[in-house]
Amino acid sequence: MPLNPHSNFEMNFGQKYNESLPSLGEVIGDVMQFFTDTNKIKTANKATKQKVYGVGGDFAANLISALEHKVNICPSSNEMHAAFSACAHAELTGIGFTLTTYMVGSLPCTSAAAMALTESLPVVFISGAPAEAEVNHVALHHTIHPNSSWKADYDNALKAFSALGMKVERLQGQRVNGQPNIAGERFYQLVYEAYKTKQPVFIEIPRDLVLAKTQPLKLPSSVENICCGGNILAGNQLIVDSIIEKLNKAEKPVLFIGDKLKHNAKLKQLIIDFAYTYNIPYATTWFAKGLFDEYAPLCLGDYNGIFTQTQGKDYIDQQMDYAIDIATSIFAQDSNSAFGTGTHTIDNFDNKTVLKGSSLLEKDLIEIFELLLTEPAKQQIKHFTYTPANNLPIKVDNEQAIDFNNLAHTLNELQFEDDNAYVYLPEVGNSYFASYGLKVKKSSIGRGWLTNPWYGAMGSSLPYARVASQLIKENGDVDRAVVITGDGGFHFQLNELIHFLKDATNVTIIYMRNNVYHLGKSSDADVYRCNDDKFDVHSVIKAYQGQSKTCSTVGEFKAYFKECVQPNAGIRLIEIPAKPIEERQCHELKLLNLYIKAQNGLPEAVEQWQKLIK
Repeated sequence: MPLNPHSNFEMNFGQKYNESLPSLGEVIGDVMQFFTDTNKIKTANKATKQKVYGVGGDFAANLISALEHKVNICPSSNEMHAAFSACAHAELTGIGFTLTTYMVGSLPCTSAAAMALTESLPVVFISGAPAEAEVNHVALHHTIHPNSSWKADYDNALKAFSALGMKVERLQGQRVNGQPNIAGERFYQLVYEAYKTKQPVFIEIPRDLVLAKTQPLKLPSSVENICCGGNILAGNQLIVDSIIEKLNKAEKPVLFIGDKLKHNAKLKQLIIDFAYTYNIPYATTWFAKGLFDEYAPLCLGDYNGIFTQTQGKDYIDQQMDYAIDIATSIFAQDSNSAFGTGTHTIDNFDNKTVLKGSSLLEKDLIEIFELLLTEPAKQQIKHFTYTPANNLPIKVDNEQAIDFNNLAHTLNELQFEDDNAYVYLPEVGNSYFASYGLKVKKSSIGRGWLTNPWYGAMGSSLPYARVASQLIKENGDVDRAVVITGDGGFHFQLNELIHFLKDATNVTIIYMRNNVYHLGKSSDADVYRCNDDKFDVHSVIKAYQGQSKTCSTVGEFKAYFKECVQPNAGIRLIEIPAKPIEERQCHELKLLNLYIKAQNGLPEAVEQWQKLIK
């Protein structure tokens, strides 16, 4: 009869060591809590527990029991929404966690995992798994197993997430008598891998390991003190010398900032300090929109060639004589570079310094900007003359019909008059393109605009808004989450509203109703019909104890929107009868459709496009 493994630990390392051993579940909770607030989000309650978004299940039951007193396990309406919420949490705080059961729970998360991979989000996908003793020739429920198969395959989920290009691992139990397992240490290393590389990881945890003893961990004093090595790239002083030389020859320099910055609060602050020390204006890529207060005097807003509507377009296209390109993507991405139209001035500009950030956690860029802010550098770099442009919003006639063509201008008027920030969460589709006309304020959660622009996964705006609303509530409920969605995207995810009701959080939903999937529509096939004229959205909102109203004019919209963003207004929805016709489209979408027609060779479109770019 085998010895009790616990007594083996005692015999091998002594009684005190054996008594000090935690369970794997305890270590997992401690590691999750250690990575709380990695991006230093301001919170009213400094003892905030780490949030884990998930759906319960049999193979995850032991994990839930072990974690529920250490972290905040937030239920979701389905596994995909849980994973999208974890993505949003990673966007806003620096890391996200989701917890599901084996296979039937984890596989629906693959869409969000693909998004996390593409958007560089450090999300930890955790799945319960069969006990190690259960892995044999018997096919368990939840496994993908045709009845004609000659073998049971327990690794389908691992293979699926691995096929996306993610790091995957199933934790393992004790392998040697008298030696506790290293599952806790492996969990820490995998979470740290996600954090430092800004990439998702997938971890399966056999249910029998959760209560098993594992080696104790000595966690660092803080996330900032994790030993991951400093910047090992040489030559930064030479780069700084070159930047100083180019700056001193310039008169109208611009900082152009990319989305690799979004999880690095230290670098973000250094760049702002650099800009205001030398009075240099800055703009962001489309993918980095929302990272900065666009009402700040030096902020030029987001820039994307001919599609740009912000005040910075003329300055960049006509006055800029030197650009510092910071933390943009290694690979050019068409929707972030004027859709490949050749109108992106910074992409094609010769006099620039490109700083991509090649080391972990952008430590090379941090070192460069620290050097640029030293006293010797300050004595060498001149102070530039830049006069901010007029910040007044474009006025919209209250009698106009409200639609995509004037939605951004209308919201900009409202935001300009409101001291509290709106955190915009546009859904994929027309709403997404219309949102680039928005001018965003700095919010208490660090982002004023939040979406998944590159991967474009429909159905993520409400899970994202849920996380934003939770953080806003923790910060004192001064800002407002504002979802902008078409009816197609709304129907895809409206069941997530139950959690706004349960959490007692606030959200304003601008529901652009045209009853079709309009973006990309190329025929009148039934597949594009996402709604029905008889659908009563107000009854749905009422079921969630929310309030709603249909607004047809700009004046009606403004009046009701001001009610919607009052403190403790709860769930509010504004239905806008949108018309899927060209004159009601936003500026960006009109241009994109014209460009596509020109690329397809339509003579009239080619002529119009050539006039525009000249």
